[in-house]
This record gives sequence, structure tokens and C-alpha cells, in this order.
Amino acid sequence: RIKELIRYILTALIVLLVFFCGLNEALSNDYVVGPGDVLRITVFEHKNLSTVDRITENGFILMPLLGPVKVGGLTVPKVSKKLSSLLADGYLVHPMVNVFVKEFRSKNVVVLGQVKTPGLIELSGPTTLLQLLSKAGGLKEDSGDTATIKRDKNGRKEVIVVNLVSLFRGALTSNISIQDGDIVFVSKGGMCYVTGEVKSPGVYSCKNQATVLKLIALAGGFTGKAAKSSVNIVRVVDGKKTIIKDVDLQQSLLPNDVIVVPEGFW
Repeated sequence: RIKELIRYILTALIVLLVFFCGLNEALSNDYVVGPGDVLRITVFEHKNLSTVDRITENGFILMPLLGPVKVGGLTVPKVSKKLSSLLADGYLVHPMVNVFVKEFRSKNVVVLGQVKTPGLIELSGPTTLLQLLSKAGGLKEDSGDTATIKRDKNGRKEVIVVNLVSLFRGALTSNISIQDGDIVFVSKGGMCYVTGEVKSPGVYSCKNQATVLKLIALAGGFTGKAAKSSVNIVRVVDGKKTIIKDVDLQQSLLPNDVIVVPEGFW
């Protein structure tokens, strides 16, 4: 059994190693190079063409034979493809160009909304949304289920909406790469109101299909005068106020519901 346990642990470690290696490779492939990045460029079997150069403010590098080449705004694979294409145009036969980011420029990202430390965050190197949220201190208790990312892409405004539930469940497609200048906004979760015969009436988060019982517990529980079997929900449906009477305490809530706990008459 001990050998089987050791074999299981080793297998799990190998799987995790492969996963993170694959994740890092994916991040590098998605990384968009720009001013300040230092690229190491190697051309197979042509050492004289290999170079290390920092991208200028205008997005150019100086490449042997080719001279200035604009690479800013391209991902690492696209830089490699562009250089290969240029070298193949009258210089080399089937050139193989490898591009590696030797030094990453710092990038600034703004994180707003329901995170513990909102504000401007400076990053270095490829960063995923999950890593960014961690650097922002994590989510607040009343955070919602979506994060909105606003970015400029080739002069156009782009808005990306990410489902945070899927992200925290491990969906790789939700863990997108963060780019320089992104503005990330984490929404606020649905809020409900608890009033009447509870110990701490007030506003509480009612996301993730919270129940009446859970909200009453958050409000400190019933007082000694509460009519526990006569709890009502005031809900707005299509702009009209609806009162749901004598609800089951396991009833699921919707954002902006008002839970009314009446006083019992003895």
C-alpha cells in the first residue's frame, strides 16, 4: 500500500508538472511583445544572424540582414513567423527562427470592483486573470460571478466578459492572458435585504442561489418574537411588486429580494 501511495503521489506530481509547463508555454505563445521587451532571436545554422535586441518605443528591433523590423503588437510565434518570412525572401532557404523573450517589460493593469486591493498593478511577464486577481488580494465576499476586461486592440475597444465560477472551477479557456493597459472590473454579487424580527436587519449578499434561511442566519437569526412560519418575500417582477407569503425557509432568492420576518402574535 505504501508503494502504491508513493506511485500515486509521483504520478500526481508529474501531471501537475506537465500542466504548469503547458500553461507557461501557452502564456508565452499568447504574450504580445512591445516596447521595452528584450528578444533573443536565433536562426538555425546561422549564428551570425542570431541577436539579442530590445524593442524600441516604436515597436522595432534591429535584425542582421533585414535592418529595422517592426514586431511590436505581435505574439512571440507571430514574430518568429514574420522574421522567417522576411529571411526567406531572397536571403535564406527555409530559415528556422526561434524567438525567446529574455526580459519582459513591466505592464500596468487597473483592477476595480469587488477585489480586496483595487488599483493600479504593475506586472512583469505573462500573467493570467487568475494570477492578477491573486495579486489584487483576491475577491471580496460580496463579489459577483463575472469579471469584465476592457482593452485596446489595434486601436479598437474590446470587451471580454469572463465567468468567474468557470474560472475557479479550472476552466482554462476562462483563465485568459492579461495585456498591458487592461482594465479589469469584478462585478458585485446580488444583494438582498432582511428586515423585521431578525437580530441584525440589513443588506446581505444573496448570490449563488442563497436561501431564505441562509440570509436570516447572516442577519443573526430570528428574534424571540419572530413568526418563523410566516416569512414573506417582496420581489419586483417586470417592474411590479409581488409579495410571496409564508415561504419555505429553503426558498432560493433572487437579487434585490426583500425578506420580511413578521412579529408573531401570541
